Amino acid sequence: MELTWHGHSTWHVTVGSTDLLIDPFFDNPKTDLSPADLDTPDYVLLTHGHADHIGHAGAFSDATLVAVPELAAYAEEEFGFDDAVGGMGMNLGGTVECGDAFVTMHRADHTNGIETDYEYSAGPPAGFVVSDTKPTQVEDEESETFYHAGDTGLMTEMRDVIGPFLEPDAAALPVGDHFTMGPMQGAIAADWLNVDHVFPMHYDTFPPIEIDPQDFVDEVAATGSDAEVHVLDGDETFDLSEGY
Repeated sequence: MELTWHGHSTWHVTVGSTDLLIDPFFDNPKTDLSPADLDTPDYVLLTHGHADHIGHAGAFSDATLVAVPELAAYAEEEFGFDDAVGGMGMNLGGTVECGDAFVTMHRADHTNGIETDYEYSAGPPAGFVVSDTKPTQVEDEESETFYHAGDTGLMTEMRDVIGPFLEPDAAALPVGDHFTMGPMQGAIAADWLNVDHVFPMHYDTFPPIEIDPQDFVDEVAATGSDAEVHVLDGDETFDLSEGY
């Protein structure tokens, strides 16, 4: 599994021969790319409807959409998507097969108005657990699993459900504070999830979420967690198979 961070909450995930793009938004200072620089992925995953998460979804409308039904319907009407998983999207707790990947949707503690004016509700905000095997209660040490938390506050579900049962190896966590977790709560999340690798995201895009990512590194160390923090450069790729 290869994980590429394009700044903010935008991630390109490759599982086998399947490409997934999460929350496409390239108007951020961490990336040098525009949507035109990327090939259309097989799947576009949208955590929620805020403009800094769906801003460039329309550039990839030939992909299959993964989102809650309310947001999927909006994206079909506004962005031209004509294919969503299951014909209508998915919802919290569900797992869908997306090519070589399995995508499990979990809730995020956030709001979910669509676009900047928040004219519509878009259903519940979400995070995604992406794995190369279907989640079961039988432990599989060979599987690789990545958790994209979406925009969220700290949730005990990270400790009680996502960590012990969905068993992510790596997690991308928002740490910019103000709208989501900051460095301290993000570090607690990394500890609760019991991941090997953690990536800060959703920071430095706007003045309210400008932070020093070293604060997150220090907070993770303060929890006693064994998680390795990777502060990626924009457009940098991490190979989860190799651990670097």
